[in-house]
Amino acid sequence: MVDTSPDLRHQLLAQDIGKIDGVFWTHDHADHCHGIDDLRALRFGRSNAIPGFSSTETMRRLQKRFDYVFEGQHGYPTIVEIAPVENLRMHAGFGVDSMEMPHGPINTTAFKFDADGKSIGYATDFSELTDEMVTFFKDVNILVCDCLRRQPHPTHACLATALELAKRSKAGKTVLSHLDKSMDYATLSEEIPKNVLVGYDGMKLLA
Repeated sequence: MVDTSPDLRHQLLAQDIGKIDGVFWTHDHADHCHGIDDLRALRFGRSNAIPGFSSTETMRRLQKRFDYVFEGQHGYPTIVEIAPVENLRMHAGFGVDSMEMPHGPINTTAFKFDADGKSIGYATDFSELTDEMVTFFKDVNILVCDCLRRQPHPTHACLATALELAKRSKAGKTVLSHLDKSMDYATLSEEIPKNVLVGYDGMKLLA
């Protein structure tokens, strides 16, 4: 799982998800982490805490804000055991790489997941497209990409920036995400290349 949005409980129920192997946080802004308490239900039945990963700075901020999640208190078990992500290798044949992206005055973490010769990139909340990002996401099978609106924004990618990353990285498919209410699904779908898709809740993708 990537991030714990405030509507996490609803999303888990809608997709009938009762178990996860781990959670990755891109950064600590409220819309990406304030559903963290809903991980409590996923902790039940486990013999150990849920593995969690983020940048060192995000980890520090999350631990300060949600200390009970990471420490366990008053007889309740630790919900998440968090660690720095730094090129984590989770299992044989499954890998996770990460890099930092500019998100206005802070950084957010991009992830790339590799398994069985396929790769999925995750780039949310970035305000500037860098050459390092293009290299990082080069030839991924699927790229989930920040795309807040059509007009430029000081902390998020606009449509032109998202499409530029999709083109320069040569991603097999790009899924536009983090869309605001101005990004009508039907209208936007007609404007974008065929290998670029408009994301929506419950969308399922195969690499």
